[in-house]
Amino acid sequence: MSRIVLGVDAGGTKTTVIVADDGAIVARATGPGAKMRAGKGIACATTIGEIARHALSERGRLRADILVAGVAGAGRELEREELRQALRTEDFAERVVVTGDTEIALAAAFGDRPGIVVTAGTGSMAVARDPAGALHRAGGYGWQMGDEGSGYSIGRAALGAVGRAADGRSPATALTELILRATRSEVIDRLVQWAAAAGVPEVAALAPQVFEAQRQGDTVATGIIDYAARELAALVTRLLPHFGTEPGAPVEVATNGGLLFHGGPLYRLLAAKLGEETRLRLLSGPLDAAAGAIHLAGK
Repeated sequence: MSRIVLGVDAGGTKTTVIVADDGAIVARATGPGAKMRAGKGIACATTIGEIARHALSERGRLRADILVAGVAGAGRELEREELRQALRTEDFAERVVVTGDTEIALAAAFGDRPGIVVTAGTGSMAVARDPAGALHRAGGYGWQMGDEGSGYSIGRAALGAVGRAADGRSPATALTELILRATRSEVIDRLVQWAAAAGVPEVAALAPQVFEAQRQGDTVATGIIDYAARELAALVTRLLPHFGTEPGAPVEVATNGGLLFHGGPLYRLLAAKLGEETRLRLLSGPLDAAAGAIHLAGK
């Protein structure tokens, strides 16, 4: 009898579930984000369960043999165990494995080989597997302590730029009109009200407006994106010492997350900045992180 495996990539804004039948991907479903937070395991598991059941139904199945879920916010064992228990209660898989979203991204990019994955979505971080197999991370401290280069960081910078421009403390910017339109705010006072009530995903969702303003040649938006790229590059270079000091030994880097789509403005700037470090080799092609969960299930 074939073995059905569910691979889950759950981030702050989107969750992807794939179904593999004896290693071959046969179904896929996407839905809202399911980032794990302490004390919110049931809510996270409920979202994952709804998407997983939809994916399973495409294969005519109600349950899977193994579920491997890579979940943002599940980097610590405390949150992992809470989510494991909640997913077991959902009862759509015989065996449940919970890990961080970074581990499945590494598996998707490199299998068991060494390398670095830098992620920029709602949040940001970089994770590395060194030649000895040990894992290392940089960033990923959340919106209050870090997440530089993330969607939230870019959206927050855009809101700040609009506020300063309204006061005349910084140059006028195309971001003002774009942000007002995106938040359905007729005037700045309405935007202030919107921002006071907005959560991290809502602020992160403003990042495309910054990309659009940059496309229009706006210098303020260009500066925001350039800063984001520099911060993401710094996450990667911080991990480089774990790969030794031999000059001729290349280190592969893969990108992950909704903001680092290939050919996009943030990806292009990041690629240019990583190119300044001769040891780094940026991989081409999009990363299917959920497929990394399937790889881990095979182990």
